[in-house]
Amino acid sequence: MNSEFYLKLGQNIKQRRKELGLTQQQLADKMNISLNFMGKIEVAFSKPSLDTLIEIAKALDTSVSNLTKF
Repeated sequence: MNSEFYLKLGQNIKQRRKELGLTQQQLADKMNISLNFMGKIEVAFSKPSLDTLIEIAKALDTSVSNLTKF
């Protein structure tokens, strides 16, 4: 996948997180991952595995499909 995909994915994750009123720290805590890793996913510096993406979707009460719609 190209970097544009991960940039848009990160933007969608951030947007959904903000819709729910969560901070990066709160989302990271829900997923039991580091704040640093969560931040890197949102800015496409790190690319989440499919398992991690599924967990992000669950934590954000949405689907992977919704996070990847762009």
